[in-house]
Amino acid sequence: MKSTQTSSFDAEAFLGTEGIARRIVEYRRSEAIFTQGDACDSVLYIQKGGVKVSVLSKTGREAVVAILGPGDFFGEGCLTGQPVRMGSATAVTDSAILLVDKDQMVRLLHGQPTLSDRFITHMLARNIRIEEDLVDQLFNSSEKRLARTLLLLARYGQEEKPQRDVPKVSQATLAEMVGTTRSRVNFFMNKFKRLGFIEYKDGLKIHNSLLTVVLHE
Repeated sequence: MKSTQTSSFDAEAFLGTEGIARRIVEYRRSEAIFTQGDACDSVLYIQKGGVKVSVLSKTGREAVVAILGPGDFFGEGCLTGQPVRMGSATAVTDSAILLVDKDQMVRLLHGQPTLSDRFITHMLARNIRIEEDLVDQLFNSSEKRLARTLLLLARYGQEEKPQRDVPKVSQATLAEMVGTTRSRVNFFMNKFKRLGFIEYKDGLKIHNSLLTVVLHE
């Protein structure tokens, strides 16, 4: 699994520029951050926790398109002129989200070309990861998709040290992310535990050995 993060981009320093209006909002697990159709007026950055990005079809069916974690931006569509949110964002665990006003963000990007280049690279890398998620959804088995999702939640494949403990995510949410049923997720989670790939004691822990499920043909 390839790294899709860029270590040269210091988001905290980028957003800490003097004169940039920003605020931090705390969200509890399952709380809506924004909803599809809301006004698109700010860029958001995850300081702590995790966020599920989803879209709702006209028939009412929800599809999870991304799970993001600390260090990820989202809601950047406002920078390209989107008037409303094209999807919904929900906290999957207790989260701290930094909101930057759209106009302030545009001024920051225009005023600091070097940081702007790094920000664009950072966003492109994240979008590549989302594309990989969609390919994974189309071509891989539900067991492989679940293993890959757990590894991504554990930040595996990034240049910094992966975390073994992952945010608390329900099996129902995992089922939405993977595109299968909760019963199938439960079956595979028990299988991964039996094989020593994950642990449930004191929270969910992911071992690098879970990668063998993704790589197995």
